[in-house]
Amino acid sequence: MMYNAKQEQYLKVKVETASPGELTLLLYQEMVKSLQKAKQLFSQSQLDEMKRCIYKVRDILNELTITLNMDYAIARELHDLYMFYQRHLTNFIINRNEQLLDDVLEFAREMAETWKQALLIVRKGGQHASV
Repeated sequence: MMYNAKQEQYLKVKVETASPGELTLLLYQEMVKSLQKAKQLFSQSQLDEMKRCIYKVRDILNELTITLNMDYAIARELHDLYMFYQRHLTNFIINRNEQLLDDVLEFAREMAETWKQALLIVRKGGQHASV
Protein backbone atom coordinates (compact mmCIF):
# COMPACT_ATOMS: atom_id res chain seq x y z
CA MET A 1 0.00 0.00 0.00
CA MET A 2 2.83 2.40 0.86
CA TYR A 3 4.48 1.63 -2.47
CA ASN A 4 1.35 2.63 -4.42
CA ALA A 5 1.11 5.92 -2.52
CA LYS A 6 4.73 6.72 -3.39
CA GLN A 7 4.12 5.77 -7.02
CA GLU A 8 1.06 8.01 -7.17
CA GLN A 9 2.97 10.92 -5.61
CA TYR A 10 5.82 10.45 -8.10
CA LEU A 11 3.38 10.37 -11.02
CA LYS A 12 1.57 13.46 -9.70
CA VAL A 13 4.82 15.44 -9.54
CA LYS A 14 5.87 14.12 -12.95
CA VAL A 15 2.60 15.26 -14.53
CA GLU A 16 2.59 18.64 -12.77
CA THR A 17 6.12 19.46 -13.95
CA ALA A 18 5.87 18.02 -17.47
CA SER A 19 5.85 20.11 -20.64
CA PRO A 20 2.91 19.68 -23.06
CA GLY A 21 5.06 17.38 -25.20
CA GLU A 22 6.03 15.30 -22.18
CA LEU A 23 2.37 15.08 -21.14
CA THR A 24 1.48 13.80 -24.59
CA LEU A 25 4.21 11.17 -24.31
CA LEU A 26 2.90 10.15 -20.88
CA LEU A 27 -0.59 9.71 -22.36
CA TYR A 28 0.68 7.51 -25.17
CA GLN A 29 2.75 5.47 -22.72
CA GLU A 30 -0.29 5.01 -20.50
CA MET A 31 -2.27 3.88 -23.55
CA VAL A 32 0.34 1.20 -24.25
CA LYS A 33 0.33 0.06 -20.62
CA SER A 34 -3.48 -0.08 -20.45
CA LEU A 35 -3.79 -1.90 -23.78
CA GLN A 36 -1.22 -4.49 -22.73
CA LYS A 37 -3.15 -5.01 -19.49
CA ALA A 38 -6.42 -5.29 -21.47
CA LYS A 39 -4.86 -8.00 -23.67
CA GLN A 40 -3.70 -9.91 -20.61
CA LEU A 41 -7.12 -9.65 -18.98
CA PHE A 42 -8.84 -10.67 -22.23
CA SER A 43 -6.69 -13.81 -22.43
CA GLN A 44 -7.70 -14.60 -18.83
CA SER A 45 -11.41 -13.98 -19.59
CA GLN A 46 -11.55 -11.17 -17.02
CA LEU A 47 -13.82 -9.11 -19.22
CA ASP A 48 -15.04 -6.53 -16.71
CA GLU A 49 -11.49 -5.55 -15.76
CA MET A 50 -10.52 -5.62 -19.44
CA LYS A 51 -13.32 -3.19 -20.26
CA ARG A 52 -12.08 -0.80 -17.57
CA CYS A 53 -8.69 -0.74 -19.30
CA ILE A 54 -10.34 -0.17 -22.68
CA TYR A 55 -12.43 2.68 -21.27
CA LYS A 56 -9.27 4.24 -19.86
CA VAL A 57 -7.70 4.14 -23.33
CA ARG A 58 -10.82 5.71 -24.80
CA ASP A 59 -10.59 8.48 -22.19
CA ILE A 60 -6.96 9.07 -23.19
CA LEU A 61 -7.91 9.26 -26.87
CA ASN A 62 -10.64 11.75 -25.95
CA GLU A 63 -8.12 13.85 -24.02
CA LEU A 64 -5.69 13.78 -26.94
CA THR A 65 -8.51 14.79 -29.28
CA ILE A 66 -9.65 17.82 -27.30
CA THR A 67 -6.11 19.20 -27.12
CA LEU A 68 -5.71 19.33 -30.90
CA ASN A 69 -5.39 22.72 -32.58
CA MET A 70 -7.52 22.15 -35.65
CA ASP A 71 -5.91 25.11 -37.46
CA TYR A 72 -3.21 22.67 -38.57
CA ALA A 73 -3.53 19.83 -41.08
CA ILE A 74 -1.60 17.44 -38.84
CA ALA A 75 -4.15 18.00 -36.07
CA ARG A 76 -6.99 17.10 -38.44
CA GLU A 77 -5.11 13.95 -39.45
CA LEU A 78 -4.50 13.01 -35.81
CA HIS A 79 -8.18 13.63 -35.08
CA ASP A 80 -9.15 11.17 -37.81
CA LEU A 81 -6.66 8.61 -36.45
CA TYR A 82 -7.96 8.98 -32.91
CA MET A 83 -11.55 8.51 -34.10
CA PHE A 84 -10.50 5.48 -36.17
CA TYR A 85 -8.93 3.82 -33.14
CA GLN A 86 -11.87 4.78 -30.93
CA ARG A 87 -14.06 2.80 -33.34
CA HIS A 88 -11.58 -0.09 -33.19
CA LEU A 89 -11.94 -0.19 -29.41
CA THR A 90 -15.73 -0.11 -29.62
CA ASN A 91 -15.71 -2.89 -32.20
CA PHE A 92 -13.34 -4.92 -30.06
CA ILE A 93 -15.67 -4.68 -27.06
CA ILE A 94 -18.58 -5.81 -29.25
CA ASN A 95 -16.89 -8.47 -31.40
CA ARG A 96 -13.96 -9.60 -29.22
CA ASN A 97 -11.67 -9.65 -32.28
CA GLU A 98 -8.22 -9.43 -30.70
CA GLN A 99 -6.68 -8.11 -33.94
CA LEU A 100 -8.54 -4.83 -33.35
CA LEU A 101 -6.89 -4.51 -29.95
CA ASP A 102 -3.51 -5.37 -31.47
CA ASP A 103 -3.99 -2.63 -34.08
CA VAL A 104 -4.64 -0.01 -31.40
CA LEU A 105 -1.67 -1.24 -29.37
CA GLU A 106 0.62 -0.98 -32.39
CA PHE A 107 -0.62 2.57 -33.04
CA ALA A 108 -0.04 3.55 -29.39
CA ARG A 109 3.46 2.07 -29.38
CA GLU A 110 4.38 3.87 -32.61
CA MET A 111 3.02 7.18 -31.35
CA ALA A 112 4.83 6.83 -28.02
CA GLU A 113 8.10 6.13 -29.82
CA THR A 114 7.53 9.00 -32.25
CA TRP A 115 6.86 11.47 -29.42
CA LYS A 116 9.85 10.18 -27.49
CA GLN A 117 12.10 10.77 -30.50
CA ALA A 118 10.54 14.20 -31.14
CA LEU A 119 11.20 15.27 -27.55
CA LEU A 120 14.82 14.15 -27.86
CA ILE A 121 15.22 16.20 -31.04
CA VAL A 122 13.65 19.25 -29.39
CA ARG A 123 15.92 18.90 -26.37
CA LYS A 124 19.03 18.53 -28.52
CA GLY A 125 17.95 21.49 -30.65
CA GLY A 126 17.40 23.53 -27.50
CA GLN A 127 20.89 22.67 -26.25
CA HIS A 128 22.47 23.71 -29.52
CA ALA A 129 20.50 26.94 -29.60
CA SER A 130 21.81 27.97 -26.20
CA VAL A 131 25.46 27.24 -26.98
